[in-house]
Amino acid sequence: MTTDVIMPQLGESITEGTIVNWFKKVGDWVEKDESLLLIATDKVDAEVPSPASGFLHELCYPENETVPIDTVIARLTQEKGAPRAAETAPAPGPAKAQPEPQEQRVLQAVGASRQAGSDSSVEELRRVRSSPLVRRMAAEHNVNLTNVSGTGITGRVTKKDFVSFLERRPEQVEATTPAARKSLDTGKYAYQPVASDRLEPFSPMRGQIADHMVISRDTSVHVTTVFEVDMTRVARLRSKHMQRYEESGVKLSYLPFILNAVNKGISQYPVINSAVVDRSIAYRKEVNLGMAVAVDWGLLVPVIRNADEKSLLGLARSVGELADRARTRKLSPDELQGGTFTVTNPGVFGSLFGTPIINQPQVAIMCVGTITKRPVVIEDDAIAVRHMMYLALSFDHRVIDGATADRFMKTVKDHLEQFPEELV
Repeated sequence: MTTDVIMPQLGESITEGTIVNWFKKVGDWVEKDESLLLIATDKVDAEVPSPASGFLHELCYPENETVPIDTVIARLTQEKGAPRAAETAPAPGPAKAQPEPQEQRVLQAVGASRQAGSDSSVEELRRVRSSPLVRRMAAEHNVNLTNVSGTGITGRVTKKDFVSFLERRPEQVEATTPAARKSLDTGKYAYQPVASDRLEPFSPMRGQIADHMVISRDTSVHVTTVFEVDMTRVARLRSKHMQRYEESGVKLSYLPFILNAVNKGISQYPVINSAVVDRSIAYRKEVNLGMAVAVDWGLLVPVIRNADEKSLLGLARSVGELADRARTRKLSPDELQGGTFTVTNPGVFGSLFGTPIINQPQVAIMCVGTITKRPVVIEDDAIAVRHMMYLALSFDHRVIDGATADRFMKTVKDHLEQFPEELV
């Protein structure tokens, strides 16, 4: 009896995953629900459990291969037989023999287009039905996707297909946006590696981060404002209540105080929590705060949903739980989506402040600097040692004016410097 291992769909918009690491080799015995491999998508890294117990008979794809969802990636058998490794086995087709729902939708679209008198072929429609990222890249480079051969599900054009197309035919690609021109021009000035260099290809996550940063830079008009905040009162409250929180199983860091202040600022200036839709501003009712978490393999931004409805204890618990799950690869795709405002905290590494790039489609991101004791001038020209911190806000100047950004930051600053005792 043979059991197929299928590339799962980790999120509604996910169409493919990259095999990062096989935890077992061909011929190994695998228990049901035991972690079999690690996959990466543009949303999350996740371990895939074995669907059944058995011997790992065949690996259909090697590590670092990007595979469409619903595709057979390995096979298990109850009897140990002649194994087949990914390096020697031909790549199998999709797991399902019958047309998949996506294929059926394409065929339905073809039928509809023919009834409407369209000349679009099945192949053309398949290629056009690519991911939003690929369509955006095609628009930047003024490329008609029907001219690109696709290797994805039902012939969809993947990012890898599109990049290969550009590499093979750069002279035929007309760049019409700054992003497209830059991506082509870098070839002239690209560093040429020498023999002593160690070349390491982008990991799937690093590639996604790189793409996202370039897109954000070319989408939003970035402006940054920096405020200095006296965190002495927060430091005292944290020290006073830390043990009580620990007795509840919660670590009380500075971040929950800052998130609470962000909620206060958003309540007064809701445009900070908005998004741009064409030539309109979408004011979001939910306040879903993203918190950047540095992990060994890159950066994740899990989201605290309805953060404005949480107490300081609730925020502290969410911060701890999400950070732990991020570092142990236990986050679900839903926990990495739907953010409306992001806070990044390089201060834990000693950074004074930064000018972060906005996490699209949001319109602002706050950077938290390190908290240090410094002598400062206070009332009556007295000098005192205080806990000081810099907060930087990068905002999209298309929708947020400088005065609005500064008023938001002043609200956050005042709330932190006069943090209410009853909220702790």
